[in-house]
Amino acid sequence: MKNQRIFPGIILIGFGIYFYLQQSNITVFQEFYTWPTLLMIVGLAFLGQGYLAKDYEAILPGVILFGFGLHFHVVNRLAIWPNHIGTFIMIISLGFFLRYQKVGTGFFQGVLFLILAVLLLFYDKITGWFGHLENRVSMAWKFWPAALVLIGVYLIIFKKK
Repeated sequence: MKNQRIFPGIILIGFGIYFYLQQSNITVFQEFYTWPTLLMIVGLAFLGQGYLAKDYEAILPGVILFGFGLHFHVVNRLAIWPNHIGTFIMIISLGFFLRYQKVGTGFFQGVLFLILAVLLLFYDKITGWFGHLENRVSMAWKFWPAALVLIGVYLIIFKKK
């Protein structure tokens, strides 16, 4: 049986420290008194549940929540950090890969999200590589959301055994 006390324990410790520091008005941590910090605390709780309690399914939501919180903290502080939807999809991909290491499932989804993230993050460079085909690529680019919907429907309806 998995240890169910780790997740709420980390949440309570994390929130307790967060609210204590907030009430103490310690100026060093002033920039961390925001909602992304709370996302990171919940993400850490999921990761703790995943790795410490060996509840490996909790790894994916942990990476997503921690990664999104981290993104919102650093996006305006680091010039090299991309402020793009592809960043979120890359974080989701990382979550699938880390869960795959422990569970053995989700590799396909990780690769799928990684490809989508790379296409989104480097769209301008990719279309530049195609040169004279740029008009056709831009026309196809308008229909990529429909391709995502079709792949999603396929994954839901046609389960592989």
